[in-house]
Amino acid sequence: MAGRRAARAAGTLRFVLGDQLHRRVSSLTDLDPDRDVVLLVEVEAEATYVRHHKQKIAFLFSAMRHFADELRAEGVAVDYVRLDDAGNSGSFTGELERAVARHRPDRVVVTEPGEWRVHEMMQGWRDDLAIPVEIRDDNRFLCPRAEFAAWAGDRRSLRMETFYRGMRRRTGLLMEGAEPVGGQWNFDAENRRRLPKGHVPPRRPGFAPDAITQAVIDLVAARFPDHFGSLDGFAWPVTRSDALEALRHFVAECLPTFGDYQDAMQAGAPFLYHALLAPALNAGLLTPEEVCRAAERAYREGSVPLNCAEGFIRQILGWREYVRGLYWARMPDYARTNALRATRDLPWFYWSGATPMNCLAHVIRDTRAHAYAHHIQRLMVTGNFALIAGIEPAQVEEWYLVVFADAFEWVELPNVHGMVLWADGGVMGSKPYAASGAYIDRMSDYCGSCAYDVKRKAGPRACPFNYLYWNFLIENEDRLSGNPRLAMPYRTLAKMDARRRGEIAADAARFLDGLSTQARAPEGQLALGLEP
Repeated sequence: MAGRRAARAAGTLRFVLGDQLHRRVSSLTDLDPDRDVVLLVEVEAEATYVRHHKQKIAFLFSAMRHFADELRAEGVAVDYVRLDDAGNSGSFTGELERAVARHRPDRVVVTEPGEWRVHEMMQGWRDDLAIPVEIRDDNRFLCPRAEFAAWAGDRRSLRMETFYRGMRRRTGLLMEGAEPVGGQWNFDAENRRRLPKGHVPPRRPGFAPDAITQAVIDLVAARFPDHFGSLDGFAWPVTRSDALEALRHFVAECLPTFGDYQDAMQAGAPFLYHALLAPALNAGLLTPEEVCRAAERAYREGSVPLNCAEGFIRQILGWREYVRGLYWARMPDYARTNALRATRDLPWFYWSGATPMNCLAHVIRDTRAHAYAHHIQRLMVTGNFALIAGIEPAQVEEWYLVVFADAFEWVELPNVHGMVLWADGGVMGSKPYAASGAYIDRMSDYCGSCAYDVKRKAGPRACPFNYLYWNFLIENEDRLSGNPRLAMPYRTLAKMDARRRGEIAADAARFLDGLSTQARAPEGQLALGLEP
């Protein structure tokens, strides 16, 4: 049973966190099954430091319980503390102290954590426990933290493309000698097609809950009823074997078309051709190298076009490794910046999904249902709105950390703080990713059935993205007008007379002043300034 504990003295107590569920993680590489004990714990503090999506908690607890059983099947002694066990202290530190008292080990071995707050906690273990605590590098990443820090140095800005090319050379992925396959590094320009009308994306495999997962789902429903999201239809892979099957299906059925439509959005189709592998990757059920090698192998065997393989590998080898390196190179000060001085509160519709803006309503409701949205929905719908509406970075970042099954601070914070909100002032991205409704209309079918008119530029019926975009440029003119990548929109803005600027400001003020930040919805809908 998942909750049964080892009852023997340990040589080494090996503490494995819930996002380190790989047999070859560094804390387990020299495991001695005859002397060592592996500790895994479900604790209240980690489930509630933000009010995580119910599916995220269920995914991690179920994956942990399955991983514990896999270790036991090898003959490994596992001390597993369930959330509802009597005496559970509710924290990593408390459970580690209790386990040390139970097993009287010679030392504790852990793999470095993914979040700064847990890193600080681990430093305290070294000081407070009466035995040595060894903190090892996380060997599941392709770029060690020290190597990224050396590359980053004291540069003012850190561009992912430069880092990505270096990683391609180092790993040999999609390389022919010293040159990239196909003669170019990046095929992003080929990966921006809109879905054809009536297009039907492939069915995605779901993994029905087994007895272990169902018990966790029942536990989460009982203990965290007020957390965001639904547990209905939970279908995430919670074992390594299921994660490998999800990878196989993606490479065979979705990757051949992934690149073409990776930026597309379609109502009622939240997954399209995306991999849905990030929760498994971030929890350790898969490794980035095996995922990238699978995509490369499919290209070299002729079953996947180069633009699709490269676009996917860039997300893993490029973005994923890059944001993790940036996080550790710039924390903790990185999280405190607010370059655009955004201070508005997060609107309540981010939690309820109750908004006449059809794109936001679809993305937020799908996120409630699945703990998932793909990268363009995160960047150009929920993120774009937060950027041009001037929402305070910390509130937006907490929302992203709460709602997605793959969200851990090391990956969430740089993506949201730097890429989405430009709160770092250009450390990550050369310009803010602000856009009007025209972008959403071009890349989705959301606008056709929206209460607002994406073609209108002014007035209560105009798409709010249109006037908020220009208002964002006006309000940040002193900070952004000198940015070369924004030269074109600022030239257009310079041609606008005072009357048009005033109209933009009035529309933005009317709309933003009408945003509700509390759980109240007149006649079932938030007051967003949409006139009858």
